[in-house]
Amino acid sequence: MVTEDKVRELLNDIEDPFLHTTLGETGAITDIRIKEEKHHVSVKILVGKTNTAEQMQLQQEIVNVLKSAGAATVGLRFDQLPQEVVDRYSQSEAPSQQSSLLDKNTKTKFINIASGKGGVGKSTVTVNLAVALARIGFKVGIIDADIYGFSVPEMMGIEKRPEVVDDKITPVERFGVKIISMGFFVEDNGPVIWRGPMLGKMLTSFFKEVKWGDDLDYLLVDLPPGTGDVALDIHTMLPSSKEIIVTTPHPNAAFVAARAGQMALRTDHEILGVVENMAYYEVQATGEKEYVFGKGGGDKLADALDTEVIGRLPLAQPYKEEGVFAPAVYQEDHPLGDAYDDLARAILEKYMQ
Repeated sequence: MVTEDKVRELLNDIEDPFLHTTLGETGAITDIRIKEEKHHVSVKILVGKTNTAEQMQLQQEIVNVLKSAGAATVGLRFDQLPQEVVDRYSQSEAPSQQSSLLDKNTKTKFINIASGKGGVGKSTVTVNLAVALARIGFKVGIIDADIYGFSVPEMMGIEKRPEVVDDKITPVERFGVKIISMGFFVEDNGPVIWRGPMLGKMLTSFFKEVKWGDDLDYLLVDLPPGTGDVALDIHTMLPSSKEIIVTTPHPNAAFVAARAGQMALRTDHEILGVVENMAYYEVQATGEKEYVFGKGGGDKLADALDTEVIGRLPLAQPYKEEGVFAPAVYQEDHPLGDAYDDLARAILEKYMQ
């Protein structure tokens, strides 16, 4: 098991990504705790600037170093260096201005994917709609803003992690879609226990500090279910975004989803339509449709929000492909892949109206 001295030795030469000075020089490594019986190492790190993309990259670097040295699990806490230390080591040059998705002149179109409750397939809709738009030829990105229930990387079978290039995160790309998610920055599928203000800063980093590219056509934002702080923060950050509400046909799901729709309307966001997911199950042997979750929920929700149902998606599994792990992505020749292509075209028509 690593010792306290060994931990300090391993981390001393790692650079503070904001100050470009080693952690040893800034005195950043504090409060080292080791639980030998569990092979757990806990460290508090002081950095020049907290809650940034660079901090997330630093976190992953430190975890990898300590695990390579024998730690089974690693717990990290970050805090701000004293201002006099920051001033002492700060670069005199002003940082170059880089474009942001939150700039007023951005050409990227934003689509929020919302639901009233979890378990209705909101993230599945986000992923497959993004892939369908990419198949049509658009440059597409996803922000997995479901901070506590992130699932997009796993759904798309992503095993890589983002890298930081020129002080910006490079998103991971798969199936022609660029993705950023809290799941990339959490170790061993651990829980996210941050409070609201920290999450708000993280979400801002996803928009401002990720290298999406100047020609991104559509950015889909997978919102957390309900009407909590994170969803409200996104609505505030993106005044020009439009919204899709996902529900199942079950009356309870539709009733709860109406709240998410009302939140969009009260923050002056246009609802593109309702997607009724898990609308039915088609029996292969007979072709008959079984309405597992009932009927009518999508229509009732659309009436309540003064919009329309723009997609009804059945229950089905993607095809199994040898050597391809993407448990929630429907192939182009799959019936549901075709349904998502239709949904993408319906949304494009809505944007052109």
